[in-house]
Amino acid sequence: MVYAVVRAGGRQEKVEVGTIVTLDRLKAAEGDSITLPAVLHVDGDTVTSAADALAGVTVTAEVLNDLRGPKIVIQNYKNKTGYKRRMGFRADLTRVKITSID
Repeated sequence: MVYAVVRAGGRQEKVEVGTIVTLDRLKAAEGDSITLPAVLHVDGDTVTSAADALAGVTVTAEVLNDLRGPKIVIQNYKNKTGYKRRMGFRADLTRVKITSID
């Protein structure tokens, strides 16, 4: 079993070959190939976490499409002052498919 933990968009994701992952928006066109930095690499019983050894590990992914996340409603309210405010937010996301872990 080969998998890696990669750093993507301020988070870490566990990925295997063929995994589809939703990340924060990347500046890449649909169909482009990107490389994600590995934080941990597991190949059977061998676990690699040293920074110098991880420099040789490449995790390649293909950009599938861009999308937007669900709407989050933010409401602010202060008692006895008449202050209330309502805002919305939708995150820009990119869906990628992991093609290889070398």
